[in-house]
Amino acid sequence: MSETKPPTKHSDTTTKKNAKEGGIWETVKTAIVAVSIALIIRTFVYEPFNIPSGSMIPTLLIGDYLFVSKMSYGYGRHSLPFSLPLIPGRILFTEPERGDVAVFKLPTDNTTDYIKRIIGLPGDKIQVKKGILHINGNAVKRKRVGEYVHYSPWSGRYNRIPRYIETLPNGRQHFILEATDQGLMDNTRVYHVPDGHYFGMGDNRDHSKDSRFLGDVGFIPHENLVGRAEIKFFSVDGSAWKFWSWGSTLRTERFFEKIE
Repeated sequence: MSETKPPTKHSDTTTKKNAKEGGIWETVKTAIVAVSIALIIRTFVYEPFNIPSGSMIPTLLIGDYLFVSKMSYGYGRHSLPFSLPLIPGRILFTEPERGDVAVFKLPTDNTTDYIKRIIGLPGDKIQVKKGILHINGNAVKRKRVGEYVHYSPWSGRYNRIPRYIETLPNGRQHFILEATDQGLMDNTRVYHVPDGHYFGMGDNRDHSKDSRFLGDVGFIPHENLVGRAEIKFFSVDGSAWKFWSWGSTLRTERFFEKIE
């Protein structure tokens, strides 16, 4: 009868070492797969953004977090992380619609993310006269719908700003704020939107640096488009990292609200 020898201490240690190395490798592979999936989703499907300024009030507030559809306008270099120049021009391109809220790279530096509403399409003539938006010589209809109450941390007071519904030529409607019709950019030149470019404006008309400011923003080239803002998934009035104050700062009524 043959005898079975008990495993040596050396073989026992080797088995444990191999098991540990196998576990580490499995963890690394899982992390690589997870990161790859996240990068694919971020590049080709949806990318999260947050709103740092008040230029799109009342549609978007400071502290809103939203998903931007990368599929909506096709793909270009700015669809990729760090704007890697791996996609020539734009592929699978679909033209933005008038009224879309779009994220794009600032044309004057090609790195800063901006978000505005697409007002003008290629070939359009855009002008603001006495606060009223004009497209191709026709005044865009707007209707007063009360006031928007806004707290100003600079003055420590609440301000009441006239709020309107603006109806674009294609029937798309959205809210805008217009504190005065005699502001800095309430009477402008006529802007001729070049081919392959778009004209964006903020909904907070008197507090938006947008395509009206040619030296700062100007016309938006189609290759600078990143995607269309689709839905707000989170909103906080303050720092998102101060989770201990969420009880008083979360704006849960804005969670998963579609962006019009």
